Amino acid sequence: MKFPFYKILFVLSFLAFIGCKKNEKSDVAKTTIAKNTIEYASGLAIYEYDGYSVVKVINPWPDANKNFTYVLKEKNSIVPDSLQKYTAVQVPLQSIVVTSTTNIPFLEILGVEKSLVGFPHTDYISSEKTRKLIDVGSVKNVGQNEKLNMEQLIELTPDLIVTFGIDNNNPMIKNLEKSGLKVMIQGDWMEQSPLGKAEWLKLYGALFGKEKEAKTLFDNIVKNYNEALKLVSNKKPESTVLYGSMYQDQWFVAKGNSWVAQFMKDAKANYLWSNVEGTGSLGLSFENILDKAKSADYWIASGPFKTISELGDSNPHYSQFDAFASKNVYTFESKLGAKGGTIYYELAPSRPDLVLKDYIKIFHPELLPKYTFTFAQKLN
Repeated sequence: MKFPFYKILFVLSFLAFIGCKKNEKSDVAKTTIAKNTIEYASGLAIYEYDGYSVVKVINPWPDANKNFTYVLKEKNSIVPDSLQKYTAVQVPLQSIVVTSTTNIPFLEILGVEKSLVGFPHTDYISSEKTRKLIDVGSVKNVGQNEKLNMEQLIELTPDLIVTFGIDNNNPMIKNLEKSGLKVMIQGDWMEQSPLGKAEWLKLYGALFGKEKEAKTLFDNIVKNYNEALKLVSNKKPESTVLYGSMYQDQWFVAKGNSWVAQFMKDAKANYLWSNVEGTGSLGLSFENILDKAKSADYWIASGPFKTISELGDSNPHYSQFDAFASKNVYTFESKLGAKGGTIYYELAPSRPDLVLKDYIKIFHPELLPKYTFTFAQKLN
């Protein structure tokens, strides 16, 4: 029996339609099956698929009015039509520009620091490994964060520029994109969980095709952090702690939900402003600080001080604190790189396990008798 040509066309069209529907269902299934590989970071999500990953950056700055989605696409992979509207980045990257010193350790931990071709104000970088690359001209100084050198960036043509915003007005980022450069917003600085900050390592694992290595390295940091927590599991937070120093006419203390306060809580110390809601810092008068913290057992001072006398010379009123008189003053900011960059600010976010051990060594030295500080230093 012969079928008219139009009937054959209809059957073929119908079968093609069914095939498309199956493919659509398959794409939907992939979307629903994919699991976020991020566990601790609140501002990052990574969903891995066959040939591509979807990265979501959430709340990248205070009161952000938008989130960002990026598609990391491997060569010759097919990305669903539903994702075509997002910025696509071909991975693994061969070259990158980052704009925060906290990104440098992520590159070094993964062994891809040689892919770094530019950084704003390279003097801020403390790492000896990356400083060698700067010294031989492999890493170019591309201006300042708030005013990057557009011409130089266009000349460098990095595969990706990873930067950050501080509010909803980011003309520089828009200008970079208009120039045809690929830009990714990173929000690790907004994380208040110590392990949450460090987990942004996985973003760089995804960018450089080193997802497995990043997971293994991060899991080891988590393991070390949890082992440090076990050391103080039976301790009570009895030691009272003052934090910060005077800046002009105000003393800024870390709020109770901040990254710094979390370390002191985890190290089983009684931080005197732990009940202040919020993240970031709170500016107070010297009188307010002295009234509450005059008899504090410990003082974690901010600033690159080396000795008690140097701290005292910066403000004669500091001698009124008991912790100053007993020389129980520590700082995490005294160790500097070759060009004056602060090692703590660069490395600490990616190694919270070492930061926590430093705090435990300060408040419970008997638990780590042979441990040497990584960042902290006692002012003598």
